[in-house]
Parts: sequence; structure tokens; C-alpha cells
Amino acid sequence: MDEYGTLTPSATDDPTLVLLTVEEAARRLRIGRTTCFALIRAGELESIPVGRLRRVPADAPAAYVARRRAQQRSA
Repeated sequence: MDEYGTLTPSATDDPTLVLLTVEEAARRLRIGRTTCFALIRAGELESIPVGRLRRVPADAPAAYVARRRAQQRSA
């Protein structure tokens, strides 16, 4: 939101991004930041270190959801 309360497009809506912050990935998945970090630690959500930062490839959230859906169907 800007200072007038108008919704503005967020960085998570930008299709040209290659890497997302953990917070942006969490927003895409509609989960909390802590849960997103837990998925990364467990190896369920791909991420890469960039210096001292942690970044999530832009296609990783969709890949995570696809794997979960496949697991649900096979269960």
C-alpha cells in the first residue's frame, strides 16, 4: 500500500524476477516467514545463498506446490 492506502503491485507480482527474498516466496505461498524458513531448512523449498543472503528461485514456490499436489494424489 502506498501512503494513500492504495494497493500497489508488489515485487512478488513481477514476472521478470529471477530470485525472491524469503519473505516474497512466503507471500507467494501465502505462508509465514518462519514457516518458509522451516521449509527451506527441511530441503522442501529450494533456496540458494547469495553472499550472506538467502534467495529462493522464482520458480521454486510453484515447484514446491506441484510436488505437494503430486504427493497428495499418490497418498
